[in-house]
Amino acid sequence: MESFNLCIIKPNKDAFSETFVQEHINRLPGNKKVLYGGAFPVYDHEGNFLIRSKLGLISYLIQKKIFKKKDIKVRTKALVNYLKREKTDVVFAEYGMVGAMVTSACKIAGVPLVIHFHGADVYHKKTVEAYHDLYQRAFNYASAFISVSADMVTDLQVLGAPANKIHLASCGVDTNLFPQLDISNTGQNFLSIGRFVEKKSPASVVKAFKLVREKVPGAKLWMVGQGPLFDETKALVTELMLDENITLTGVLKTDEIKKLMRQSRCFVQHSVTAASGDKEGTPVTILEAGSSGLAIVSTQHSGIKEAVINGQTGYLVPEHDIQGMADYMIKIANDVQLASELGIREAAHIRENYDIRHRINTLTTILQQAIKQN
Repeated sequence: MESFNLCIIKPNKDAFSETFVQEHINRLPGNKKVLYGGAFPVYDHEGNFLIRSKLGLISYLIQKKIFKKKDIKVRTKALVNYLKREKTDVVFAEYGMVGAMVTSACKIAGVPLVIHFHGADVYHKKTVEAYHDLYQRAFNYASAFISVSADMVTDLQVLGAPANKIHLASCGVDTNLFPQLDISNTGQNFLSIGRFVEKKSPASVVKAFKLVREKVPGAKLWMVGQGPLFDETKALVTELMLDENITLTGVLKTDEIKKLMRQSRCFVQHSVTAASGDKEGTPVTILEAGSSGLAIVSTQHSGIKEAVINGQTGYLVPEHDIQGMADYMIKIANDVQLASELGIREAAHIRENYDIRHRINTLTTILQQAIKQN
């Protein structure tokens, strides 16, 4: 197919945890324009307001801030004009809320829409309730929906998405950027990476490591990331007298993370379903650790069940099973050969099923089909 004009719409200008969105921007083909600024884009690809008139901006702000409206005609018209002006062939919306909000504009402009769901946009109860009617409109109009796990495929259908429009395509990993490591000579070192939020349950990782430390005095844990539960987690580390064994690094750059991976034997993540209903999609950090050949201990949660084959490429425990997680961590800490074998099999699994190049090819095909069917 000849080159096409692709408009990618995302909520945040920059977000350190949204590496998957940036991968799509960097790697998808076509003449790309990126819009951003919330569930409905405020800014165009040059950082200018989509709504060009001062009167229009004032009208938009009044309706949004004071009347809390979601369907704002002046904003929709601005996006319609943009899509027509840029001769957009297809819109690729990151997150269900974004896709739902821009559906009307795409329909008026006659532009096909593909929506990539990621996790909270399917599982966070209040979000799903707030966008219920807009989701139904999107399910009716959009050409395709991307699901990042088999569980999510089913859950999207429950929400009302037509089965024939749903495509299973988890986020991928650049396996060249995260080459397979030889962990056979690593110490009893564990690594955890992720936002400090409820669905990643950092406290569960700390509590599991406390049990590990009692059996394996030399064990160390590095926890990378930031978030609302960071201070609470730090306090727990101190309360459990683990300050000498657990290092909370904050947010790190990719090169710094790769350095930690080279000294680690096992990657741990205790993903759970939050009280709000929020769940993971398929955590990119697990794909990166798997590509690097680290042994993995995690939970039987969402897309993790597909990224890690329990008992073959790593170990998965039920959500909130802290003792079970600790038992597997102890097993790996005491058997570097086992850790190495798990890591080798996981690295092969990731390369076969989650390489970013395969994922981009899949997304490209879906986008091209949407254009042809329009």
